[in-house]
Amino acid sequence: MFKISGISGAVLIMTTGINLHFLSQAKVNPSLHNSNILTNKTSVPQHPKEIEKSPNISTAKPPNRIEKSPNISAANTPTQEEMEHFQEIIENAIAQQLYNKSMPDIIIAIANQFLGTPYQAGLLDKSQEETLVVTLDKFDCVLFIETVLAMARGIAVQDYYYETFRDRIMDQRYQNGQLNGYCSRLHYFSSWIDDNEKRGTVENITVNLGGVPLNKQLNYMSTHRQSYPQLVDNQVNYQCIREMEAKLNSLKINYIPTHQISRIYERLQPGDIIGVATDIPGLDVTHTGLVYRQTNGNIGLIHASPGRSVRVAGDLQQYVGNVKHAIGIIVTRPVDSVF
Repeated sequence: MFKISGISGAVLIMTTGINLHFLSQAKVNPSLHNSNILTNKTSVPQHPKEIEKSPNISTAKPPNRIEKSPNISAANTPTQEEMEHFQEIIENAIAQQLYNKSMPDIIIAIANQFLGTPYQAGLLDKSQEETLVVTLDKFDCVLFIETVLAMARGIAVQDYYYETFRDRIMDQRYQNGQLNGYCSRLHYFSSWIDDNEKRGTVENITVNLGGVPLNKQLNYMSTHRQSYPQLVDNQVNYQCIREMEAKLNSLKINYIPTHQISRIYERLQPGDIIGVATDIPGLDVTHTGLVYRQTNGNIGLIHASPGRSVRVAGDLQQYVGNVKHAIGIIVTRPVDSVF
């Protein structure tokens, strides 16, 4: 263990299709930010060599206030390069004394350090067995926001351990923070928001911003079973997903229509989590990112751009307006971290 002291589903991507990590990235107009979708996938990282410890590194076990899943051992092993990148980010956080700053400032400071990181689809679905996938050298749109949020939560309370960063990823990604098979993953963005809001990680502020109801039945996974390797020949997973979808349909989902997004710019904070709402039947969200206030004051979006890399879209409303099938946004605000 290392501590610096002081310190979705998997819809296969086709050229005319949609890639979704918990039903995430929509096909975006390639003329805007070059966000065309590719089909690449990644291999499982190899076991890293132990990084060289500086006098600032401690191997003492951190106090862990996030309840661990009994399946936490079923996690991918970080590469040497990823551990070095993690250390670099933490050292920068210490140098900038980010723990003294607001959550929006912490989130954006971390997100900026991932600019240029390659986009990669299908990262959570390499294996039939559900494992905790953590990566710092490639993202899909949801992995990007999960990673930045988990790091920010730790830095805010001066917890700089890789192990508890990994625990926070699990805490955010799975129902009640517990990894218990494929069905425990929060596959739909509305489910992700609801579960994390119940546990005090985020707050859905869409209604407060003037959101209107998104009236639809969430059933994309069960009605597109052949698109999901974990559902095709697994009746247990399939039935579990159907039951999960039935429960989700009691959720009240709201969104800000695309043409009204610029009207709420002054009420958005850097680091607010944006879900791009869609009119695709059975789906709620097709892409995610973070609010990004630029030097000229304009509101943009920092996100893992499909087929490209982590980058900044210059204007949030313009970007959403060019996403195929997009009808608006859902806005969720990270809560100041207490653990």
